[in-house]
Amino acid sequence: MLGRHVSRVRALYRRLLQLHRVLPPDLKALGDQYVRDEFRRHKAAGPAEARRFLQEWEVYATVLWQQANENRQNSTEKACFGTSLPEEKLNDFHDEQIGQLQELMLEATKPSRQFSIPESTEPKI
Repeated sequence: MLGRHVSRVRALYRRLLQLHRVLPPDLKALGDQYVRDEFRRHKAAGPAEARRFLQEWEVYATVLWQQANENRQNSTEKACFGTSLPEEKLNDFHDEQIGQLQELMLEATKPSRQFSIPESTEPKI
C-alpha cells in the first residue's frame, strides 16, 4: 500500500512539473518552486491530510492541462492560466495558508521581468 502511495505522489509531482512547461518562464519558475516546497513540506503528512493534499493537486493538474489545451486551440489570443478560489475554500484555510496564498499571488502578478544579459566587450579566452 505504501509503495503504491509513493509512486502516485511521484507521478503527480512529475506531471505537475511537466505541465508547468506550458507556462510563461516566470510563472514556470514560480510554479516549479512552489510545487517542490509544498511536496517537501507535506512529506510527513497524516493520511487524511495527504489524501486532501493529493486531491487538490490533482484538481490543479487537471485544470492546468485543460487550460493548456484551450490556449493551444486559441493560439491567436493571449494565453490565460489560473482560476478564482471560491470563498468557501478560502474559509477552510488556516491563517498561515492565507498568508502563503497572498505571497504567491503577489509574486505571480508582478510585472514581467526582463531578462538582460550584459554584453561583454572583452573577448573570451
